[in-house]
Amino acid sequence: MENGAVKIKGNQTLSLWSCTVGFFFGIAAVSLFGPTAHKLGVVMGLSPTDIGVLVAIPSLSGSLLRIPFGAWVDTSGGKKPFNILLILAFIGIVGLLWVVNAYYHRKMEGNYPLVLLFGLLAGCGVATFSVGMSQASYWFGQKQQGYVSGIFGGVGTLAPGFFALVLPIAIEHIGLGDSYVAWTFILIIGTVIYIIFTKNAPYFQYRKKGLSPEESKEKAAADGQELFPNGNIMQSLSISAKVPETWILTSLFFVSFGGFLALTEWYPDFWRQYYNIDPVMAGILTAGFSMLSAIIRAFAGPSADKFGGRNLCVYSMVVMLIGSVGMSFSHNFVLSVICTILIAAAMGVNSTAVFKLAPVYIPKAVGGASGWIGGFGALSGFILPPVMGMIATKYGKVGYAQGFQLFTILSVINLIILWLFMKPGKHKTTEKAQI
Repeated sequence: MENGAVKIKGNQTLSLWSCTVGFFFGIAAVSLFGPTAHKLGVVMGLSPTDIGVLVAIPSLSGSLLRIPFGAWVDTSGGKKPFNILLILAFIGIVGLLWVVNAYYHRKMEGNYPLVLLFGLLAGCGVATFSVGMSQASYWFGQKQQGYVSGIFGGVGTLAPGFFALVLPIAIEHIGLGDSYVAWTFILIIGTVIYIIFTKNAPYFQYRKKGLSPEESKEKAAADGQELFPNGNIMQSLSISAKVPETWILTSLFFVSFGGFLALTEWYPDFWRQYYNIDPVMAGILTAGFSMLSAIIRAFAGPSADKFGGRNLCVYSMVVMLIGSVGMSFSHNFVLSVICTILIAAAMGVNSTAVFKLAPVYIPKAVGGASGWIGGFGALSGFILPPVMGMIATKYGKVGYAQGFQLFTILSVINLIILWLFMKPGKHKTTEKAQI
C-alpha cells in the first residue's frame, strides 16, 4: 500500500492475527499458578487466602498496566508498548524458573514473596490485551469492531484454558521446572511472531515518517482508516475518563473478563477442594470453562455487530446471574458443570460486546478507553480470588461454592447500571441496534 512517498507496511488481517498471537502467549500467565497452586501451597505452607493471592498475582500487573500502556497506543501505535510488556513477562517467567530449580522441595517456605514478585512480572504479558485491542482496532472501521473484538479477544483468550489443560499434564510427566522451561521457549516464539508480523495502523506509520498529525490523518483516511487518536497519553486518558460510558463499560468488563481471569485462576483449586477431583481432571474442567468462554467470545463478534453490544450485555448479565446462583448453592457435580457453562458463555459474550461499544462511545480516545476498561475491568482477576479464598478459609469446604455469590452481586449491579444509564435510544451512537 502506497500513499505519496510513504509505503504503508502490513494490512488489516495480518496485523489483527499477529496481535492475537502475541496476546495469546502474553495472557497465558493467567494459568501460571492455578494448576500448580496445590503443589506450591503444600511446599510453602499456604492457606486458601494465600493461594488466592498467589493465583491472582499475575492479574494485578496484567490489569493495572493496561491503563498507561493502552493509552500509549494513541501516541505510538502499539508495537513498542506491546514489545516491552512481552519482555517483562519473559523476565518474570525466567525468574520463576530460577526459583523453582533452586528452591523447590528445599527452602520454598521463605520464598513466597519472591514467587509473588516474579509472578507479578510474568503477568505483564496479560496487559498486552489493551495494547493489542487498540492497535488492531485502528486498522478497522466502526462497523467491524465486533469482528475485531471477537477474533482478538476470543482467540487470544484461548490461551489460559489451553495452558490450564497442558500444564498439569506436563508437570506429571516432566516436572515443574522443565514445564517452566518449555513455557519460556513458547513465550519467546510468540514474541518473535509478534515483532516480525505486526505493523501499526497507517496513521502511526505516517507519523513515524515525520508527517504532521493533519497530513497523517488525511493520508491514512485515504487508505481506509476510520479511527484516529486525539492527543498524547494523558490527553487520551483524560478524554476517555470524561465519557460516562467508559466507566459503565469498565463495570461490565469487571465482571466478565476480570471474572474470566479470576475463575481461570480459581477453578483448579475449586474442583480439587470442593469435589475432590485430581489435578489433571481439574485442569481439564478449568480448560473447558476457559476455552468455551474464549470460543463463544470469538463467535459473539458478528452478533455484536448485528444485534448491538448493549443488548448482548443485558442478555449475558442475566445468564451470568442464573449461573452464579446455581454455583453458589450446588452440591451436585453435574449441576456445577452446567452452571459453569452458563457463566463461561455469559463472560464470553459480554467481553466481546463491551469492546464493540468502546470505539462507538469513545472514538477519539480508543487507546485511553481500552486502558481504563481493560485495566480496572481486569482488576477483578486479582481482587476476586483472594476474596473467594477468604470465604473458603472462613466457611471451609462449602465456602468454595459460596464464593460464587460475588458474581451474583456483580451481575445484579450491572443490570441496574444498564437499565438506568444505558437505555436503548438514550445515546446517539453509530451502533445500529442502539439508535
